[in-house]
Amino acid sequence: MQGADRLMQGLKDKFPHLPEEVSGLRELAYNLWWSWHPEGRGLFKLLNRQGWYLSNHNPVKMLNRMDRSSLEEAAANPHFMRHYHSVMARFESYMNPKSGWFCDRAAFPERCRVAYFSAEYGLHHALPFYAGGLGFLAGDFLKECSDLGIPVVAVGFMYPQGYLRQMVSPDGWQVGACEMLDRENAPIRKMVDARGDPVTVKVPIMDPPIYLEVWEVLVGKTSLYLIDTSSEANEPWNRVISDRLYTGDIEQRLRQEIVLGIGGVRVLRHLGLDYSAIHLNEGHPAFAVLERIRESVEAGMSYQDAFELVRSSTVFTTHTPVPAGHDVFTFQLMDKYFGTYLPTLDLSRDELFRLGMSPARPDGFNMTAFALRSSAFRNAVSAKHGEISRKMWQQLWPEFSVDRVPIEHITNGVHVPTWIDRRLGDEIFNRYLGRTWLEEHDLPAVWEPIDDIPDKVIWEHHRSMKEMLIAKIRERARLKWRKAGSDPNNVMASGVLLDPAALTLGFARRFASYKRPTLLLQDMARLARIVSDPWRPVQIIFAGKAHQDDQQSKQLLQQVFSAAKDQSFGGRIAFVEDYDELLAQYLVHGVDVWVNNPQPPMEASGTSGMKATLNGVPQLSVLDGWWIEGYNGKNGWAIEGADGPDRDAKDAAAIYDLLEKDIVPLYYDVDEDGVSHGWTAVMKETIRMTGPNFSARRMAKEYAERFYLPALAAAMRAGPGTDRGGGKVDLFGGI
Repeated sequence: MQGADRLMQGLKDKFPHLPEEVSGLRELAYNLWWSWHPEGRGLFKLLNRQGWYLSNHNPVKMLNRMDRSSLEEAAANPHFMRHYHSVMARFESYMNPKSGWFCDRAAFPERCRVAYFSAEYGLHHALPFYAGGLGFLAGDFLKECSDLGIPVVAVGFMYPQGYLRQMVSPDGWQVGACEMLDRENAPIRKMVDARGDPVTVKVPIMDPPIYLEVWEVLVGKTSLYLIDTSSEANEPWNRVISDRLYTGDIEQRLRQEIVLGIGGVRVLRHLGLDYSAIHLNEGHPAFAVLERIRESVEAGMSYQDAFELVRSSTVFTTHTPVPAGHDVFTFQLMDKYFGTYLPTLDLSRDELFRLGMSPARPDGFNMTAFALRSSAFRNAVSAKHGEISRKMWQQLWPEFSVDRVPIEHITNGVHVPTWIDRRLGDEIFNRYLGRTWLEEHDLPAVWEPIDDIPDKVIWEHHRSMKEMLIAKIRERARLKWRKAGSDPNNVMASGVLLDPAALTLGFARRFASYKRPTLLLQDMARLARIVSDPWRPVQIIFAGKAHQDDQQSKQLLQQVFSAAKDQSFGGRIAFVEDYDELLAQYLVHGVDVWVNNPQPPMEASGTSGMKATLNGVPQLSVLDGWWIEGYNGKNGWAIEGADGPDRDAKDAAAIYDLLEKDIVPLYYDVDEDGVSHGWTAVMKETIRMTGPNFSARRMAKEYAERFYLPALAAAMRAGPGTDRGGGKVDLFGGI
């Protein structure tokens, strides 16, 4: 049964007050297709503009709050119904399972499903299952797979308490609590069986066994299944396994990864979702490899044959450029949880431990080392990250020189329909690039007419986006001011004094020490001179969250907040609390310069900068991650990155120099109409470079062509009824 059909079976009790004439809104609300299709969002806004705003752009929440009379009024409105029928026709056409780039080329699309495993997904602020870039990369990938018709089924975790609602105390310390997900008002539904009971999947590897319930999210044509351990069938200490994302308790982390990997494979099997290859997004779900091996051993294969079959159809993507960022579990913990499981694999304890042993740290089971050994297709997420990863993991292939270590790279990309400003796309790109630009946006030639856009058009559009950003920040500050006990200094620090006419820098990242969020504050006196120039003012917007258990990052956040409260800066530094996906949209559209200054080489990719440059926001960044590939000398500014104990001071000085000598003068060099032609030239070049080269479409096509194709072919050669003689299986008809 298709994902949409299964979901609709469980939606009969939702929105009982919805008139039959507009019953399609039920299916539309529960499919995130609307989140990257403006016509879908526009339909819900047309239905109830105030309700759309008050629901924080969440159609499920909005429809739950509407009364039947309002819905009947809409159903009787010819203007609304014309839009309704138009949008539903486009949605139904999009959902055709036989359409799309992949299906148009695949000889056997029904046998080409790939299971995608990730610990987090960033899809929409109504579903806060994410912590940062890894999650949004996964979310963008699912959306693009849907757009291209790549048959992916995804597995992750339901984190009912996984999202931090950030608040900052008067002394600048991050406080707050995990927000409970309101499941009844989110575009997500629990999977139920024919009797209406929750689907339950048993994972016997733990004692007592864990019972998993499953939730489904539809991401266009892609289904995402989220594991939930809160079932009452579980013991109390097991119900909380899926409560929080990236727990600091190492044993609980191991239990999570067992449930995600082994439990995730069992969930797909229980749901009858067959797949031929698997893609592990980071090492967290790597135990899925063991469960796939166990299934083959149970079917009669030897362990070695099963391992080779699974390895040949497994793709692994690593995102972590430093050894300390990889999960390592003690052998004692591994013994505790895998003692009864290993016999089902026909695998000894020592053999398992050797698979996960890193020569650099042989005292534990390394999930990345295990995933690398167990995958035939391995990649880093930028060219530089590929170099770092090959050097880091050469120890697994000591017979190879560093440049021959079998870890490739596929540079990350962002989902263009999600992150492009709608007005920029609909009103400007449609006119100057052609109405098919979005369907063809991974083709460089599509972006060549960017120079035909009049400078004034793109300049004024961006000014309007900056005004919207500042209005949003002030709105948040006003809501903060209305709360009982709010601190006036905190409200002032949150951006109420921002000026839409001032050059605006944006730093919005997860607060972590290697990202160096305080680098701009190295020389406070020099910074004060830059931002306080009465003729050429500069302002800086900071946003981001520190991990709840990371005290050092909380201290860095405190330093930034202290600067935002410092009256000597005249309100030109702001810290905006509770950074989320919605605020990120406003920031990547509205700031003038995107600042990124990680400590090289610790930035694996850095997709936030791609989102900004896609919208014509130049990046000022250290040459690390994607920016090494993206910077061409005309589309922003680059910092080489210093070495040694005074590295931070040198890098900060380089940023100040660029601001004083290049960036500020260029921005304020305007003609009699107030347009900076030099600045708009940089904006156009950022769009020209990012649009085709750093899109999720280019990325997803690379995964399909370079990895999924041979992985699926290997699985089909080994599967029943396929070519076992070693002949080539052409899945894609010459893709």
